[in-house]
Amino acid sequence: MGHGIRFVVFMQGCILKCKYCQNRDTWNRQGGREYTIDEIIKKIKREKSFIDASQGGVTISGGEPLLQANFILELFKELKKQNISTAIDTSGAIKINKTIIDLLKYTDLVLLDIKHIDEGKSIELTGLSNKNELEFAKYCSDNKINLWIRQVLIPKYTDNKEDLEKTYNFIKTLKTVKKVEILPYHNLGKYKWERLGLKYPFEEVSTPSIEDIEKAKKILNIKE
Repeated sequence: MGHGIRFVVFMQGCILKCKYCQNRDTWNRQGGREYTIDEIIKKIKREKSFIDASQGGVTISGGEPLLQANFILELFKELKKQNISTAIDTSGAIKINKTIIDLLKYTDLVLLDIKHIDEGKSIELTGLSNKNELEFAKYCSDNKINLWIRQVLIPKYTDNKEDLEKTYNFIKTLKTVKKVEILPYHNLGKYKWERLGLKYPFEEVSTPSIEDIEKAKKILNIKE
């Protein structure tokens, strides 16, 4: 979620339909609880001593945060007045617009999930093309916005050697990548699907082995 101790705000609503989503309850744009900017700032200030001591900050996640870019823009403006570091955890699936461009001016770090480097497989996995997310990554790179790239490793879906090599070659074109992470697939969000009365699509998908993870790290040149 970023450096140090983070105050994380989860935003409601998502345009993706990831089959492995661990926050299935956030898809509906009408769900969640409404907060004002002042209410969130008040909550963050209570934790500011911990945030400052750890050189942490505030991370906005979801759902898809960029669906509410106007709200986050105003929040980040206030956080900058408090000298608090800002990060957005996003899929980059929303087409870049003026509000997002303005928001990124107040964003210290973007944690970007590359759902799948192959467009067809991205559509199968998430319901949407990957074009917007790849363009978003390039925009961040071209405009000196720091990136952490994350790849969810799902056996038989995102662990193909050629696909990982394509992902690595794409990452190499980006100039502001500070970290690349493998996020091993897990089914901890399964209960949320079930509570909503929905069948979990990845019922039969296994978690990746340590060997699988190490192979992926080697292809993506992750040294840690």
